[in-house]
Amino acid sequence: MQKATEINALFKLIDDPDEEVFNTIADRLLVYGSPIIPELEHLWENTLDEATLERIEMMIYKLRLQDLREAFTNWNAQPNASLFEGALLVTQFQYPELAIDTLRHQMEKIRRNIWLELNNYLTPLEQANVIRNILYNYYQIKGVEVNYEKPEEFLIAAPLQSKKGNAIANTLLYVELCQQLDIQAHFINIPKQCIIAFYTSDWDPEEIVSNPQEFIQFYVEGTTGNAFSQKDLDNYMLRSNIVPKNSYYKQLTNVQIIKKHLMEFSKCFQSPTLLYKQNDLIELANLLS
Repeated sequence: MQKATEINALFKLIDDPDEEVFNTIADRLLVYGSPIIPELEHLWENTLDEATLERIEMMIYKLRLQDLREAFTNWNAQPNASLFEGALLVTQFQYPELAIDTLRHQMEKIRRNIWLELNNYLTPLEQANVIRNILYNYYQIKGVEVNYEKPEEFLIAAPLQSKKGNAIANTLLYVELCQQLDIQAHFINIPKQCIIAFYTSDWDPEEIVSNPQEFIQFYVEGTTGNAFSQKDLDNYMLRSNIVPKNSYYKQLTNVQIIKKHLMEFSKCFQSPTLLYKQNDLIELANLLS
């Protein structure tokens, strides 16, 4: 009863013109956490003042961000943090009310359809062809150019729902499927590209080697699923004035991939009115080690 009384008292002061008073109220409401969001949404529906509406919206945003910080911290602490679950957390930053279980169900349908086409006698290139045919032909997932004015295309929900994702979203989907299907293909850190490397069966990511690229059979471009050779990649680096480094050919961990994902996604929020979102995404990325 005392808790409800205090919350109601704080709600009545949320339109206080003194910014310092509001900040004190906001800090106190954050202590109560996301369970008070429905009450804030009810307050929003019954408020006419534009400035107060913005304050309520920001409070709801901060409460959800508080939960996301905790979720990312817990995800990061897992010994084998799931790439897909990490990508879903990034999606929830932008779409907190999205039905996440629907995305999980869609992912499972795609995984099962690919699994039914695989067998132990397929070569890695044949496996890559199966994935490409299911994803880009059967499900008709399209790759679009990276456009920082379209943040929705950066999220794994994009290829799963609208069938259109940029290089990051489509590569996340491809790599997650490979992990679920025990296919030795991984996201690597080629500058300005989203590239998947298909490694040989004797590749050990824990072993320090001077020539990791010699363990790679071929590459796949995540936007379209098309395969290409080491020579093609060498030509790209030459044209782009990129000096090859061994670190480019080592697989990224799931935590590294999601950190990269958050940093790229943050570039979608560079306007002055949205800069706070960029800062928050960078903060979430810095939580990951």
